[in-house]
Amino acid sequence: MEFFKIRRTIPFMRHAKVFNIISLVTFLVAVALLATRGLHFSIEFTGGTVMEVSYNHAAEPEKIRTALNGIGLTDISVQNFGSSRDVLIRLPLKSVEGTSQNVEMQKQAEAVTRALKAQDASAEMKRVEFVGSQVGKELAADGALALLFVCIGIMVYLAFRFEWRFAVATIIANLHDVVIILGFFALFQWEFSLPVLAAILAVLGYSVNESVVVFDRVRENFRKMRRAGVDEVMDASITGTISRTIITHGSTQMMVLSILFFGGATLHYFALALTIGICFGIYSSVLVAAPLAKYLGASREDFVKPEKKATEQAVP
Repeated sequence: MEFFKIRRTIPFMRHAKVFNIISLVTFLVAVALLATRGLHFSIEFTGGTVMEVSYNHAAEPEKIRTALNGIGLTDISVQNFGSSRDVLIRLPLKSVEGTSQNVEMQKQAEAVTRALKAQDASAEMKRVEFVGSQVGKELAADGALALLFVCIGIMVYLAFRFEWRFAVATIIANLHDVVIILGFFALFQWEFSLPVLAAILAVLGYSVNESVVVFDRVRENFRKMRRAGVDEVMDASITGTISRTIITHGSTQMMVLSILFFGGATLHYFALALTIGICFGIYSSVLVAAPLAKYLGASREDFVKPEKKATEQAVP
């Protein structure tokens, strides 16, 4: 489906160096932010207590936060959860070791319950979960392994479907998206949680899909445009997929923005990571992956086998 058709090929590859310089600078800035500021991990990774509290009226997170500050709990998170009457309270793990961690977390939960009951008798504790530091470390390690396996799987798939140069170009472009997302989270110290990790894995798959569409068109045009050079084929392929890109990414972005603005605090950073990933995914899949494939030596011979010349003449 095409809402419009661009009849004149846009010379993207003419400006490939500019795009790659922008990408490299952005990538290096993101890496520097991760190295200097680091990520603000949620309690799923660091350990702590999660409490879900319900009221018979609209909850006021600011008053709840004030009540908890009054009992010495300062580094906490209080946000609406599900409805205006429910709140989710997150308490970080204190620096204690061994079995005393569980005892300390139980004491914290009991202190929070007493403080909230004293402030509002309608407060009802619906759920209390304790996450130890060891569990948090295991989740962090499992998340890193999941990211690694996804990257390996993408490279193997693309190497079989196209050619190794396209696989390397795509995975570099996709990791560029991941690092930039992490750079935003490091810069603004947004909370990095399991939903955010899920969003990053989703962005990887989403960006790969866009790269596959472009490279499919590249393979097709290498066979059709016999006299065209690599730059001309890449430009024609990218231009030919613009309409599809606008429709697909525009529709997806509208859904993600609805989650961002109306999904509540629980899904806020998940949608934010997807929004950043989709925006940079369009850029990298179209304007980074194709030039990288060219620099790695992608050519017509990768897709179109040269005709065999007769080596022997027929004997009369």
